[in-house]
Parts: sequence; C-alpha cells; structure tokens
Amino acid sequence: MGFCLTEDGFNQVFKAWAGECRVFAPTRVAGGGLFSDNDRIRYAPVDTVQEIVFDEKASYSFKEALTPPSQTLFHFTDDADPEAAVRETFAPATPTIVFLRACDLHAVRRLDAIYLQNGPEDVYYRRMRDKMRFVLLPCEQSFEHCFCVDMGTNRAENYDASIIRRDGKYIVDCRCDAWSALFASFSEGEADGTPPYVKENKVHASIPEGLSLDVMRSTQWDEYDSRCIACGRCNFVCPTCTCFSMQDFFYTDNGRLGERRRVWASCMVDGFTNVAGGGEYRSRNGQRMRFKALHKVYDFNKRFGFQMCVGCGRCDAVCPEYISFSHCINKLESMVGEVSGNAE
Repeated sequence: MGFCLTEDGFNQVFKAWAGECRVFAPTRVAGGGLFSDNDRIRYAPVDTVQEIVFDEKASYSFKEALTPPSQTLFHFTDDADPEAAVRETFAPATPTIVFLRACDLHAVRRLDAIYLQNGPEDVYYRRMRDKMRFVLLPCEQSFEHCFCVDMGTNRAENYDASIIRRDGKYIVDCRCDAWSALFASFSEGEADGTPPYVKENKVHASIPEGLSLDVMRSTQWDEYDSRCIACGRCNFVCPTCTCFSMQDFFYTDNGRLGERRRVWASCMVDGFTNVAGGGEYRSRNGQRMRFKALHKVYDFNKRFGFQMCVGCGRCDAVCPEYISFSHCINKLESMVGEVSGNAE
C-alpha cells in the first residue's frame, strides 16, 4: 500500500528534503520554447510540488543533474611543485532527488554502463551517482514521439518512490526505508500506490533480427547527408548520450593558470571526429547518423546485453529537420535486405 498526501502535506516533505538535498524535476519555463510565445518543459531545481509538471514530457532529459553540461575536473597553475601545480576538483557532491519518467530511469542504467562498467570507473560520475535518489513519475498515457514499449522501457521498478497525482491528491509508493516515516507523518491514509505504465505507443520501432554491421554499406544512409544539418540537438536532449570534449579555460595570457573542463559534445556535429594532421573519420552527416544509430541499437547491446536507446522520442521532437530516429530504426530491415541482395 502507498501513502495519500495532500498538496500541503507533500510540500512539508519538500521542506524536510530541502534541509539535506536539492530536488530536480521537470518544470515549466515560461517563454522558453522554440517560439517566443511558447513554454518549455525542462529539468530544474524545484521547492514545491506545484512546480512539477506531471502531464507533459520534458523536452530535455534529467541527465544534466548527473552529468553537468560543463564540469571542472581540475585546476592548474605554474607552481614549480608538480603536486601543487594540478589540483583536482573534488567538492562534495550535493545529494539530489530526481523526479523522472520510466524511460529516463532506464537511461540511468545506460549511463552507469558507460561511466562505471566501460573500463575504470569515472570518479566524477561515481560521486554524483552515489548521492542520487529517484522518484518515478509514471506515465498514464503515451506522449508524442514515444516508442518506449518497443524498447522495453515503459515500466520501471528500481525507484526509491513513485508519485501519482489524482483528484488533487498525491499517491506515493515508497520503497526507501529512510523516507517511509517521513511520508507516513504527512499522509492522510493508505492508498494503492502501484504506478501505472504505458502499454501502447502510437510510434513503433522494430530492430531486425540478425542485425550486423553489414548495414553500414547501405546507400540509404546517404539521404541524411542533405537532410541533417549537424546541429547536434538530438544528442543534447538524449538521456543516454555521453560524448564530451575536454576544454582548457585560461585565467592568464601565458596559459599557465586555468582549469580543465569536460563539456557535452555531439557525434553529429562538425569537428567531433577530427584528429591530428587534419583527418576526420566521419565528415558526412549520413556517416554520423549511421554511427549514432548503430551505436544506439547494435554495438552497445553487443557489449552490455541491452539496448542503449530508451525510446523517449525527444530526438524526434527536437529535430528542426523532422528526422525521426524511430523511422531510422525501422529502415534497418530494408538495409539488411539491400546489403544481402548486393552480396548475392
């Protein structure tokens, strides 16, 4: 059974949380949309339950709470002592509670795989991750562009709590022992807190059986040479994209005093694959789309045993050229047939 809280009761929970952590949730940014008179739903710190948007999908994902768009790794100086010349930035991570959808909660597993299981652990990610708890915002109906059912991410179980808003009340299913007494102290009584989940999407994506890297030879990737404008928006809104670049910021003209940051980057933009000597591994947009698509639905799965894409559909929603990633996935079937036919 779950807890039933009024709006005032849940805000008392927020006050208790405020003393020890920050709360990150989808909220409405007035006038922050693509056009001047449109709003934008995106993640930001919130102080009350009224600020949380329950019935719309956030345009951006939760991941900036876990992997900041710009993060200082260390500071450097011109000190003669090598140990003093470089000072790592290990400020205590702020405990964070994140309200997120089922697909985004599945995305946390993808981020964990990249940062914690893909070689040595990333210590900067680990210290943030260890301080984070998750509150599920169940989807009672599918949003536009979503294909989470086909990707198996429409339902999540590994949450600390889930919250449903119904008839002005908030039904909470708490799985965190440390929070149970807190919710109980402001609860009006028990209620069925079992979170609902989406069972059908209007958009579908089908990854063909026997998919291999042979589809790299398909000519169908060439259409993205002209369609894609290499803006990188699809990567920045994606909850599972993890690419970043290193940038040095200098405090002095001689370049001996400053800081190194890792900054979000995009495999879809010019310059991402540039190497010393002027070479570039993927110069055409079709080649970049091919890399991104196969990374999401082939080689990540080959390495970790589950798909990288969680079917949130944000990339489809944000693309200014109306390129649909779900359609790209569905084209893989015909690509398999194309390269098989050419081989024969």
